[in-house]
Amino acid sequence: MIAELGHFALILAFMVSLYQMTVPMVGAAKGWHGWMDSARPAALVQLILMLISFGALTIAFVTSDFSVLLVYENSHTSKPLLYKISGVWGNHEGSMLLWVTILALFGAAAGLFGGNLPPSLRARVLGVQAAIGAAFYAFIIFTSNPFWRLGNPPFNGQDLNPLLQDPGLAFHPPFLYLGYVGLSMAFSFAVAALIEGRVDAAWARWVRPWTLAAWVFLTIGIALGSWWAYYELGWGGFWFWDPVENASFMPWLLAAALVHSAIVVEKREALKSWTILLAIMAFGFSLIGTFIVRSGVITSVHSFANDPERGVFILAILAFFVGGALTLYAARATTMMAKGVFAPVSREGALVLNNVLLAVSAFVVFVGTIWPLVAEMVWGRVLSVGPPFFDQAFTPFMIVLAIVLPIGSIIPWKRATLGRSLRPLRAALILSAAVMMLVFAVSTGHSALAVIGAGLGSWLIFGALAELWSRTGKSGPSRLLRLPRADWGKAIAHAGLGVTFIAVALIQAWQVEDVRVAQIGEPFDVGSYQLVLTSVERHDGPNFYAQQATIEASRNGRVVAVLQPEKRVYPVQNMPTTEAAIDYGFLRDLYVVIGDEQPDGGWAVRSYIKPFANWIWGGALLMALGGLISLTDRRYRVAAGSTKRHVAKPVPAE
Repeated sequence: MIAELGHFALILAFMVSLYQMTVPMVGAAKGWHGWMDSARPAALVQLILMLISFGALTIAFVTSDFSVLLVYENSHTSKPLLYKISGVWGNHEGSMLLWVTILALFGAAAGLFGGNLPPSLRARVLGVQAAIGAAFYAFIIFTSNPFWRLGNPPFNGQDLNPLLQDPGLAFHPPFLYLGYVGLSMAFSFAVAALIEGRVDAAWARWVRPWTLAAWVFLTIGIALGSWWAYYELGWGGFWFWDPVENASFMPWLLAAALVHSAIVVEKREALKSWTILLAIMAFGFSLIGTFIVRSGVITSVHSFANDPERGVFILAILAFFVGGALTLYAARATTMMAKGVFAPVSREGALVLNNVLLAVSAFVVFVGTIWPLVAEMVWGRVLSVGPPFFDQAFTPFMIVLAIVLPIGSIIPWKRATLGRSLRPLRAALILSAAVMMLVFAVSTGHSALAVIGAGLGSWLIFGALAELWSRTGKSGPSRLLRLPRADWGKAIAHAGLGVTFIAVALIQAWQVEDVRVAQIGEPFDVGSYQLVLTSVERHDGPNFYAQQATIEASRNGRVVAVLQPEKRVYPVQNMPTTEAAIDYGFLRDLYVVIGDEQPDGGWAVRSYIKPFANWIWGGALLMALGGLISLTDRRYRVAAGSTKRHVAKPVPAE
């Protein structure tokens, strides 16, 4: 009965979305306030229905209701409760249900907190949002129904993919979906503005918080996925340029560009058409990511589904919304004339360069991700585009971005003199040069990667601090605490990017790797550490059994860590997994993986020393924290509302 209730609520939400996408839009075109205002309660009803539907599926998983096909295929009675819950979205159908639930959440939030929007714009935003929802409701109901029943329910299920039975993967997808779906709000605002034929500073002020929130969620989601790959897959890496990783990274880059571009629209009423285009493309790349994950056109360990028919449906949704938005964009091009004029050397010019670098780097990632598919379809050749391509094609854009970012943050609006604008950054430049010399001095082999990466990261960090100090003026430190939260958030986010730059460069330049067959009781050296495999014993978990090794790590005769890596087997799916043992440290991680027992005795052991590994995710968290602090700036809450409100007259089609 619970499953039928969830299915019924899903169908009702679909019907409400059809109402919400038509009636308020007609009301906005005709100027009928009652019809426009009905969008807000419709958005709230849609959210309530989706919470009921998602809650019903969650109950089915928690209670192990194997009469529901999805529960049978993705759960098991012996699975821990956390993974029963995460199993709700650890599959294609359930993850899509979470996707549309979050979509309804954002629509309801726009309805609740959009009281300062002009009624016609709010109605159109919620109408476009409902249209996106209607398309995905149809996709779920007709191709991916999570509530199908089994005629003869089995006593137990087939269990969840063991790789997904991990806390990091339990929370990684929801954060990614919050980011993906959050960009739908920027898309809805862009399409609504195109329909009205009006893009101005107030519109940019309204769209920035939604975009920034989506970017923050994407940052957290990507960081969680990277951390999971680091400790779970046993390869010791943090980023593999996997197609599904790239699918989340591309909208992250475009969302970052959109946040910066909207600043120019807000402050100077320039870059209007470019900002609208970015809003369309950022959500478009989110849909491309959904297509990649669920169509089966690209093989990945992260893929949810391998169904070309579903892929065609998603491709149709992508073509309709992105193609329709771009057509409307072309029709309204003359209504988005920029008012602000600026010199190339100005903050506007720096933000344009920032946008170009981010957009082109996203395009580079897109080409590298999709090229194997194109080559196979057109020429019948099977190609693999791996890390060497991305490292060489993507890295130069990030180097230029890191150089420009502190300068662009401090340079004046409209026009500037570069020499004069750089004066506040002299101390940052000197400190960055000092860090580079220090890294050069301590680097074995004098690695250029370590020196350049540390210098660029330091330049970002010290540049962010210099910018904060420059804003205090003659008041000195007393004014720091009175600076707007958006200034603090921007500085923290830029510094977080600098921390990640340093970590990525140093871990790649300085890491130590050792692969060997280790005999029990025989010590071996890894860098400055001595390791010894003391034992390997079997133990049983709640739904797995494992070979657990005990490895003592010592330095200068003193034991610094006892590591217990595991090689697990999940008998329901007969699937092995590797559980690395990591001694986390501020300046380094000691990382050990146990392999198979060897025929001639001993065990395969892979050991790493990973310098500054935790700084990668620490930098990502700083970036997300900076975004969150910026979102609390009261100007986001009151400035748009303080603008002169008016009902925009409908613009006739040209």
